[in-house]
Amino acid sequence: MSARRAADPRSRVADDLRRSIGRLSTAATTRMAEDLPWFRELSAEDRAWVGTILQAGIRGFVDWFEKAGLHGDARTGPAVATSVFGAAPRALAGVITLQQTVDLVKLSIEVVESNVEEIVTAEDATEDAAEVRRAISRYAREVAFATAEVYARAAEVRGAWDARLEALVVDAVLRAETDEAVLSRASALGWKARGTVCVVLGASPARRTETDLFDDVRRTAADAGMDALCAVQGDRLVVLLGGAAEPRQAASVIAGLFGDGPVVAGPVAADLAGAAASARAAVSAYRSAPGWPGAPRPVLALELLAERALGGDGHARRQLVDDVYLPLLHARAALVETLTAWLEGGSSIEGAARALFVHPNTVRYRLRQVAELTGLTPGEPRDAFTLQIALVLGRQSGRDI
Repeated sequence: MSARRAADPRSRVADDLRRSIGRLSTAATTRMAEDLPWFRELSAEDRAWVGTILQAGIRGFVDWFEKAGLHGDARTGPAVATSVFGAAPRALAGVITLQQTVDLVKLSIEVVESNVEEIVTAEDATEDAAEVRRAISRYAREVAFATAEVYARAAEVRGAWDARLEALVVDAVLRAETDEAVLSRASALGWKARGTVCVVLGASPARRTETDLFDDVRRTAADAGMDALCAVQGDRLVVLLGGAAEPRQAASVIAGLFGDGPVVAGPVAADLAGAAASARAAVSAYRSAPGWPGAPRPVLALELLAERALGGDGHARRQLVDDVYLPLLHARAALVETLTAWLEGGSSIEGAARALFVHPNTVRYRLRQVAELTGLTPGEPRDAFTLQIALVLGRQSGRDI
């Protein structure tokens, strides 16, 4: 030992502490097994890593304590994180919570404090022990800051990874590629919904970060008992809502979080694996929504069938033929004839009756049948428009069965 180290009381005390690192680590590990239930539940490998952190923390304190004496201060903050946590894998931050790490640090400090008088061997051991205790308090603050830094960085990395994973899940749903891997990724993101799913689409709001926006969407959906996965694609915000019973009601919960313009809700799908159909309808409806400037917000993809068909959506065309034209044709041929006469006559009951040589009440009765079969009321301008498009597409399809 150099003359300087021999003359320096801190170096002498540090040597005493360094010789006791093994004993202190063993004592601290024993205390953890006795006092911290979560430690006993860890795997053998994770317990070994915790022991490594604990030993590194005690060794780091000894080095820190000695430097404070040699250099007159203890400003070694950035080095504390490396000396204490550098040996452990980053994955351990996902095994042990921040609170558990704080408990671990507190316990190790208590062990050192309770043994310090036995460790210090100098004649003025009482004074040295008091100085060590004061140093422990300062070092504990350093470790606290280092702990917060480690977990903040881990959370930042995990958050970035989760955001990429979430975007992959949403993109897979939009591209109709929801295989088992996608379902597994959704589960890893905390997706708990085992029931119906609805896709909601609208403009992404300006001047908002994706992190804050997604957090608001998830929190708002959770308050309504739904899961949510989000992604921004270009200028569009796409949200998958799990546990959505009715599309308009579900979309209304989060509609205020979108930017200006239409907010469109696709039909409810049975589960996440089948959500591609809801996404396809929502995307088509969002593209076609400018054709109906007075549309409600949110608007259902089903309500935009006519605009979607005019925009070239083959699925919408087939749906209008299958769900509107063919039911009318199969129920009674007179229903198609009556609806056509009524539309061509400027929505006049009497005009249609004269064209068909029937009583006006017969026309009224047949129009009520049209509404019952299709869910579209001829007297409503929007419904009349959709019915007229369905008749045109039905005739063009050449289908009569």
